[in-house]
Amino acid sequence: MTSMTRIHGVEADRGATGSEERVMQSEAAGRRREDRIVGSSEATRRLIAQAAAAARSDLPVWLIGPAGSDRELVARAIHSWGARASRDLEVLVCSAVPDALQGRELFGCAAGVYPAVPGEYAGALERGAGSSLLLLDIEALREEVLKTLLRSIQTRSFRREGDSADRTLTARVIAASDGRAALPGGDAGGHEIRIPALADRREDILPLAAHYLRAFSEDAGVPTVGFTADARACLETENFPGDIAELRERVRQAIALSPGGALSAEALMLAKDAEEVPSFKEAKRAFETRYVVGLLRRCRGNISRAARLAKKDRKDFYDVIRRTGVDPQEFRP
Repeated sequence: MTSMTRIHGVEADRGATGSEERVMQSEAAGRRREDRIVGSSEATRRLIAQAAAAARSDLPVWLIGPAGSDRELVARAIHSWGARASRDLEVLVCSAVPDALQGRELFGCAAGVYPAVPGEYAGALERGAGSSLLLLDIEALREEVLKTLLRSIQTRSFRREGDSADRTLTARVIAASDGRAALPGGDAGGHEIRIPALADRREDILPLAAHYLRAFSEDAGVPTVGFTADARACLETENFPGDIAELRERVRQAIALSPGGALSAEALMLAKDAEEVPSFKEAKRAFETRYVVGLLRRCRGNISRAARLAKKDRKDFYDVIRRTGVDPQEFRP
């Protein structure tokens, strides 16, 4: 195994995560820092181990994971850890190819087959020769095209459309799917790797958020400070229906919205959806709720002590508690 296939553990940034949690991080899934597979969960450890095992072979790989789960990242890791790393990864987004052109884009075509392409055309299988070919959204392929692709993988040969000559398939195929459509990957052999949803490995949220904070802060030329306690609580309780992609974009946008210092819950909330910025009233209510929860937790449900720390009259502070709907009893021993 070369140094590119090594996996190592690194400590999470204490200022960014508020803990000294051990984090598994791949050596490099790409040239950029944010392109690494990061996490502290057992699921992430298994994922890295499976990707490393796949990188040591030359068999096809079937990646299955929900939208936003960084299937392309895992594919790039497998490519960059393997023997073909010196060559560029060829990528074809199948869902972006019109149905009528799927065969041409995959297998290529002889001259004259398509009026818009007067000369011969090299498809993705040919362009990826000697390297790795990543097929994203493979479930978007028409059934007959998918069957032809699987046959090509099995026989290690393919034909351009309109051509009778067989060509040797030397590209290592990595196919990624969202799992909604069954793919006969087993028929073609190789490695099947399932990428767990972020909802199933919530312990990865803070390590991932800290990782993106460091990477994007460096890109923006601002010092990395970390997250406030409220921001960490916000991250840990968020659902992130868009999976890792949503978490990554939330941190990126929050950095742009933050005035500086530690990244706040308010910045994360404003970044939740750039096109659906919450109203001032909603943002204020969310802040009040997190503020009250934090104080009551610190004061173990003692309203008088919490009011003193907030420098508010006890009655006024009680009105705030009632407005947020928080029950002080939940924080009492």
